[in-house]
Amino acid sequence: MTDSTPHTAHAPHHSHNRLEHFPVAFFSTVMGTSGLAIAWQKAHAVLGAPEGIGQALAWWAMVLFVLATLVYVAKWAAHPAAVRAETGHPVKLNFFPAISISLLLLSAAFLADQPDMARVLWLIGAPLHLGFTLYVMSSWIHHTHYQIQHANPAWFIPVVGNVVVPVAGVVVAPVEISWFFFSIGIVFWLALFTIVLNRLFFHEPLPARLTPTLFILIAPPAVGFIAWLKLTGELDGFARVLYYTALFLTLLLAANAARFFRVPFFLSSWAYSFPLAAITIATLAMVERVGGGFASLSLLLLGVLSVVLALLTARTLLAIGRGEICKPE
Repeated sequence: MTDSTPHTAHAPHHSHNRLEHFPVAFFSTVMGTSGLAIAWQKAHAVLGAPEGIGQALAWWAMVLFVLATLVYVAKWAAHPAAVRAETGHPVKLNFFPAISISLLLLSAAFLADQPDMARVLWLIGAPLHLGFTLYVMSSWIHHTHYQIQHANPAWFIPVVGNVVVPVAGVVVAPVEISWFFFSIGIVFWLALFTIVLNRLFFHEPLPARLTPTLFILIAPPAVGFIAWLKLTGELDGFARVLYYTALFLTLLLAANAARFFRVPFFLSSWAYSFPLAAITIATLAMVERVGGGFASLSLLLLGVLSVVLALLTARTLLAIGRGEICKPE
């Protein structure tokens, strides 16, 4: 009896702590899965890939979003101090906009088959993302605790995430709204790109936990390329600059693949997923307009992306089962 009493008292406390430490970065799983869904939908339209895969993945991404939202709302209700701590953290703060980007990507994933739902998702996601952008940039400007060591590619998420808005926005809202968001994302991408490269070139390497975020470097020019095509309908010189910049960054990271294989699994490993989806979708858009070797490249990227997502999903489920994710860092 004396042995069982402490065990019974301790179990709920342990469960309580896991909720308290549920990370907002979990929404990156929705971003990656939504990106994979859109990639397969685009592959169906361009290459004749099986039709049902993209839509099934879109619904799976929606399930992930609903589950993550319910758990995070429960955390907010039960542990508001833990949520406030994340909003004040120089790295974790930048993952809050993953919530609004998830909504925007889900909007794009459902745009063809569920246009009314896609419109609602976009109408929630776009203003929410603007709010996150204003909050995070205000935090940067009026900071008392940021140092250059805090800068990392995850800083792109709040501001550069604005370029995701036009992907569905050109269909569901007046086009000037999409131009507004696109302008914010592209201009501040260039500013943040310089800051992050300065940190990478001249200061100590990223800690292992943040090493996968280097893949986020691919996303701004790749998504910017997709958004530019949506806004203008033209594969012009600027579009090519965006695409080939994204492609070069993909090759640069691929050339360092051995370094990434040595990094253990963290939830931040999901940073591999959405940028790979973005360059895959961008390459499929190049197939539509240029053809040639881009078809082979898009198939290769789609295969790599699908394998990466399968491994990340399996490893995340294993980590949840082992209690490796929702714990103090």
